[in-house]
Amino acid sequence: MEAVAKLKNVPMSARKMRLIVDVIRGKKVNDALDILRFTKQEASNWLEKLVLSAVANWEYKLNGESADDYDLIIKTAFVDEGSTLKRFRPAPHGRAHRIRKRTNHVTIIVENRIAMEAGEEEEYEVVEEATEE
Repeated sequence: MEAVAKLKNVPMSARKMRLIVDVIRGKKVNDALDILRFTKQEASNWLEKLVLSAVANWEYKLNGESADDYDLIIKTAFVDEGSTLKRFRPAPHGRAHRIRKRTNHVTIIVENRIAMEAGEEEEYEVVEEATEE
């Protein structure tokens, strides 16, 4: 089972946010939270809250069952560019320089590695090749 959390219109360029998202992609949730807590960039503050929100969404889907019993990983994490506010700043000799205030949208999907029930198939099994000769 997987859960999604999205964060939209973060007032930061997508390039700066991608530097941190690339570090936590594919990691266990506890490891990712540790990395985000001890990273100095501003993006880590936004992402820490987003990962906690994704875990809370996962728990909500299971009617309040704790996520500590399952091995949650960050399955997918990506950053898209948002809208750009365009402003002008006065420059020497009567000119104007363009200021671009960029935003981004972040999406994180968490998924469990341990099977939920006996009825749910294991998602990470190796597919056997069918060679019957």
